[in-house]
Amino acid sequence: MTVELNSGTKRAIRVNAADNVATLLDEVAGGSVTIYGPEEPLEIQALEPIAHGHKIALDALPASAPIVKFGVPIGVSTAPILRGQWVHLHNCRSQVDERSSHFDLKTGAAKDTPYA
Repeated sequence: MTVELNSGTKRAIRVNAADNVATLLDEVAGGSVTIYGPEEPLEIQALEPIAHGHKIALDALPASAPIVKFGVPIGVSTAPILRGQWVHLHNCRSQVDERSSHFDLKTGAAKDTPYA
């Protein structure tokens, strides 16, 4: 796999061919994103701004669908997710941490824990 570093192309990485999300290597405002990974590069359209390091849906997912990354389920969609949408705390939850629905959308900090 060759990933161009200075092409201006917005990029994301798909770790496993079974993944239905990819992790953004660049911040996107929307528009074309090239997905690199175990298969030939794939181009999809980001439907909204998505921060670097966050996930983009590679497939349309109904509510209650598994979110697959690294070839394993990492969570479950809590609402329908369109191909190219941001996948994060507002539309998925962890199957491991029941508190995941209480995390701050931007920082990921637990909202149910007081911080000094």
